[in-house]
Amino acid sequence: MRVLVSGSEGLIGKCFRARIMRNGVDAPGFDLRGAVPEDIRNREQLRAALAAVDGVVHLAAVSRVVDGENDPAHCWAVNVEALDGLIREMLDLRTPPWLVFASSREVYGRVTSLPVPETAPPAPVNVYARSKAEGERLVTEARAAGLCANIGRFATVYGSAEDHADRLIPAFARAAALGGELRIDGAETTIDATHVDDVADGLERLMIATSRQEVLPTVHFASGVGTTVADLAALAQSVSTRIVTTRSEGARSHDVGKFVGDPARCQALLGWSYRTSLKDGFTRLVRDFETAAV
Repeated sequence: MRVLVSGSEGLIGKCFRARIMRNGVDAPGFDLRGAVPEDIRNREQLRAALAAVDGVVHLAAVSRVVDGENDPAHCWAVNVEALDGLIREMLDLRTPPWLVFASSREVYGRVTSLPVPETAPPAPVNVYARSKAEGERLVTEARAAGLCANIGRFATVYGSAEDHADRLIPAFARAAALGGELRIDGAETTIDATHVDDVADGLERLMIATSRQEVLPTVHFASGVGTTVADLAALAQSVSTRIVTTRSEGARSHDVGKFVGDPARCQALLGWSYRTSLKDGFTRLVRDFETAAV
């Protein structure tokens, strides 16, 4: 099986691509940060990359809420217009490859009850979330046009010291490893944290199902366990051997205050559940930062 992985140099892309290649999949990458830079907005590069592939796992995106707020036009161009171009190129082929599209729990917006099932209606509250909701609509339309496609939504994924430095979990892990300040933007903000290794496992399961031409309802990869930012700060302080201080700020207006996902559908359809506790995964990440600093 030959599978194109877009966004192959990102947090999830690197881990997922390495995993499926270990399992015998030919998985060419496609990323601006690759050895040969490739832009998901470049139709000519896309056309060449789609030659002789069985499927596409589409992870390329502006993946941070704050980046979408700072540059909405760029976010829309990458997350929506480029996806539309990808789908058109796929449908133009004599035998279209199948597609797995990476979406986000951000599409649910500010929910009123937890845990959240996949049937909760989309109610995006920021640019990034709206771009992902629109991406899901494009994929659903492509299904009607004959494309075999499935959608997976990610929660708060973590697990690499190479992740964006100011993302919540890596920022707290770095401070725990090296000493520093934990900025708490809304102490009661609640996340559903899933380790990237577990997410790569779930994504591989969704890829295999899609390669078998199974069309599934949307699934989200969620632990079903909520952690407040205050709890995460306490965990960081408990595993640190350095001086770690905290500074509290109000929650940001474009952030979703609380999310905990219901993992039941993913378990039933894919046999997937998270295995890495936040304590174990976070501690491992802290040690990775300590090692990198030596």
